[in-house]
Amino acid sequence: MAFMSYEESMRRVRALSVERVGVEKIYLPRAQGRILAQDVVAAENSPRHPTSAMDGYAIIAGDQSGGRLRIDRVNPAGNDTEGLRVAPGTAIKTFTGALMPEGADTLIPIEKVTVEGEWIRIDEPVPQGFAVRPVGENFKEGEILLRRGSPIGFAEIGVMASLNVVAPLVVQRPKVAILATGSEVLELGECSDNPAQIRSSNNYTLEALVQLHGGAPVQLGSVHDERSAITAAMAEALESADIVVTTGGVSVGDYDFVKDVIRDELGCEVHFKGVRIKPGQHVMVAQRGNRFIVALPGFAYSSTVTFLLYVLPILYRMQGREYALPVVSATLTEPFSRKAKGKSEFTACNLRLVDGEYRCDFQGKRSGSSAILTNLLGETGLLWLDETEGDKEAGERVRVVRLT
Repeated sequence: MAFMSYEESMRRVRALSVERVGVEKIYLPRAQGRILAQDVVAAENSPRHPTSAMDGYAIIAGDQSGGRLRIDRVNPAGNDTEGLRVAPGTAIKTFTGALMPEGADTLIPIEKVTVEGEWIRIDEPVPQGFAVRPVGENFKEGEILLRRGSPIGFAEIGVMASLNVVAPLVVQRPKVAILATGSEVLELGECSDNPAQIRSSNNYTLEALVQLHGGAPVQLGSVHDERSAITAAMAEALESADIVVTTGGVSVGDYDFVKDVIRDELGCEVHFKGVRIKPGQHVMVAQRGNRFIVALPGFAYSSTVTFLLYVLPILYRMQGREYALPVVSATLTEPFSRKAKGKSEFTACNLRLVDGEYRCDFQGKRSGSSAILTNLLGETGLLWLDETEGDKEAGERVRVVRLT
């Protein structure tokens, strides 16, 4: 089988025809982590009127030269200031968040005056406009504050709350069905009666990644290496899921049925099978209608890395976004010997920011098969070398995919 380069596989992923999922309205406090499906536009200025930014006295700036001002009245926050006006030589005690009285152009803080009965003495004059929030300081009417396609975080929720957006329009979460295959796979919570069995972790690792990146995981658990069972499980998943992700069964063993089921039983269009990468060279991407199947290797480290490389670009495009690997430039602090010459290689490494510069090493990382998921614990990245690069020396600059 002729495997393609990693670059060619990504070119094919970018060329996929991916339909966006639908949209829905959701109650604002529950919108954390969702993707906006609308521009959010300011319907009015904020603030709509000049507003006090501190506790103090609303005054006419030029009156400070007299040294003393008479306290006229009190203006608490929330007070209607219609008809409330500062006369020359007077001050109105005004609290944080209160509208500024008419005629006042400055707020002198409490800390800069001394109260003497019904008068204040100016201890430290302030410039004109001090501590007054101008109209539109937050935002102006007609301004686009949040763009369609933006992830909703705490700040976005706060801004929309200030605009009285009760239920923003958001992108629906693409459904991602996750199916682990292998007769040796033991379900979470299931008791082992055979030393050859291994605990299922792939499907739960990938479920966490789906949630992290805006998808709605559909957990299908695991299925034995039986062609009929795999066919039934995948056919059912294709009925409702936007993306079906499988782990295991894509290599060349006698019981690796997933690749055959995708081609022969489900009638999917295979975009590619086999890439010159380490880990995960037997990855497969296929499509039926507007639904995608991404078959990943069974080893835990391999399935995690290939999920990042091949599933996330499709998942993001379904949400109207583009995914790019978060790559940084780092300095190697120790030599690195290639393990897979002629392949693009993604190797777990420690990635630390030291004095404003990323540094990369392999201390504590285990050497072995692509099953070692613990290599992704901690401040971890993936050292990314293309198939033309050779061994690396300490002090060289390298590309690292940031994971934390």
